[in-house]
Amino acid sequence: MRDSTNVQAPVEKKAIIAMSGGVDSSVAALLCQQQGFDCVGVTLALTDNSDRGLPEEAFPGERTCCSVDDVADARSVAFRLGMPFYVFNFKEAFRREVMDRFAAAYQRGETPNPCIDCNRYMKFDHLLRWAESHGMEYVVTGHYARVEQDEATGRWLLKKGLDEGKDQSYVLYNLTQEQLAHVCLPLGGLHKAEVREIAEKQHFINARKHDSQDICFVPDGDYARFMEDFTGKHYPAGDFLDENGKKVGTHNGAVRYTIGQRKGLGLAMGAPVYVCAKDMQANTVTVGPEENLFDRIVYADEVNWIAIPELTAPLRVTARTRYHQTEQAATVYPAGEGQFRLEFDQPQRAPTPGQAVVLYQGDVVLGGGTIVAVE
Repeated sequence: MRDSTNVQAPVEKKAIIAMSGGVDSSVAALLCQQQGFDCVGVTLALTDNSDRGLPEEAFPGERTCCSVDDVADARSVAFRLGMPFYVFNFKEAFRREVMDRFAAAYQRGETPNPCIDCNRYMKFDHLLRWAESHGMEYVVTGHYARVEQDEATGRWLLKKGLDEGKDQSYVLYNLTQEQLAHVCLPLGGLHKAEVREIAEKQHFINARKHDSQDICFVPDGDYARFMEDFTGKHYPAGDFLDENGKKVGTHNGAVRYTIGQRKGLGLAMGAPVYVCAKDMQANTVTVGPEENLFDRIVYADEVNWIAIPELTAPLRVTARTRYHQTEQAATVYPAGEGQFRLEFDQPQRAPTPGQAVVLYQGDVVLGGGTIVAVE
């Protein structure tokens, strides 16, 4: 198999490095350069507080991506490596294809993962197309995952990163065959500690920089505040309902609650209750005991298959419905074009429409899709 984590570049192969200013993409740039690629570093300017109608100083001290400091750190590493460096303004595309999609899904009561859309549309669509139009054959990122080509079938495979604690294959499940052929992930065979050690030996300014954790355009984690700022809408109070539809309290706006939430409900019902459902049209939030959160069957659409061209018969797989969830045994069934039905061996806690469900066989990503219904 051809392994993109450690491929020696043919003569004059050019690559564009997506440099966030963090340690991972910086070391990816170094390794790619050492493998013989002619590299150009790029930081994507995606968002700032003005994009949600706020002053720049609205979140002092919060870690966001593509900040002035991040750009400076990326530029410092590129300069040390002697590679050209640019900042691309992708703010309009990011707002349209990531932030707008996030807000629309949230208003439908779903639980979207905008990092998946950012990878899908920004790095591996817009940036890749720009690279190809300028004679560059590869986009390089600091993701902890591996890309290999199956010599028997010719298909490109996406595999887990060797560092299980940092594996990011979940957020890359929708990469197409065409995209995978032009993606290089140098960190897939490394552990995070090794990456930091490499950065320190190179005296990179960001060798000990903390990883960003939150959604970049919601750095404080207050999704309800983001929704009000971004959409200009006020989300009014409404009814908490029990599992029989009886009013048991008043909530502060359905958009403020997520499926599976227990804390912050302000309800005294004699036993712990959890958010089990939301009706955004009726502005109601249904609560109930934790056992009501468990489902065995997940339906997905917008499916992307990687290891196989299509699903024609049931397959045994393991699956994740959340980023760092332990994989769970299941069987996947065809369910129409661009769809599948997944039946877990054991009921799962709070699989939720809008989340990605990603399927694995061993360390290979079979494919994945977006959850649209559960039962």
